[in-house]
Amino acid sequence: MAPDFSGYERIKASRAGRILTLTLTAPNPVNAVDGPMHRELARVFLDAQDDPESDLIVLTGAGRAFCAGGDTTWFKSHIEDPASFRAIGPEAKRIVTSLLELEKPILCRLNGAAAGLGATVALLCDVIIASDKAVIGDPHVKVGLVAGDGGAIIWPQLIGFARAKEFLMTGEMIPAERAFALGLVNHVVPHEGLDAKVSEVAGKILANPKWAVRWTKTAANMPLRALASQLLDAAMAYELLSNTLADRKEAVAAFVEKRAPNLTGE
Repeated sequence: MAPDFSGYERIKASRAGRILTLTLTAPNPVNAVDGPMHRELARVFLDAQDDPESDLIVLTGAGRAFCAGGDTTWFKSHIEDPASFRAIGPEAKRIVTSLLELEKPILCRLNGAAAGLGATVALLCDVIIASDKAVIGDPHVKVGLVAGDGGAIIWPQLIGFARAKEFLMTGEMIPAERAFALGLVNHVVPHEGLDAKVSEVAGKILANPKWAVRWTKTAANMPLRALASQLLDAAMAYELLSNTLADRKEAVAAFVEKRAPNLTGE
């Protein structure tokens, strides 16, 4: 049976020929991840794989952002109830593994800010086409968390360990043009030309024999899949542990209150 995308609350599916576009649509202005979006991200790429009507996936965000990481209200609920954070561990791993196991080519239409998990999802795509208005970064540390849900896996593979560790430890957000120069994204275009560039790249891929494309991607992803298998359990365990610390609670409170955090090292 073909998957039914109409039941998704946070991801809108649309079609143009053999292209399936998945648009992140959270009920906040920056597409921050909440519980429902996290659950849906953990299964949407499995459904995309099983979809008989598509040969290429485009992933993008609604509005001005691609996906600005975790929602602060959701963060606070995990601090108050650490067991709820532990419970989403399998989902977090499945987001990464299902993206890497997707045989169909997936293009990221990076329409705006991508942070934290949003950046991980974007960078795990096969080709990242960014608007010149986009910024990307993994500021897990700024809210007291380990970058365990994929950031520590994909960033070093794209830009090397020294640069990746600097960005992961500072949480710095990177403008699109610099991200391109570093090798994080494939293309940067004026915002109004984003759709045209996505269509151009998609057309070039779809012009090739389908199975040659799919299995070339599958072969190229094998080292990343092996790496994810090696690292995800430990990385997620560190992230889970960091959620229990006093500085995590203070970092989130400071972010919400728009002030500098009073960190104690605990």
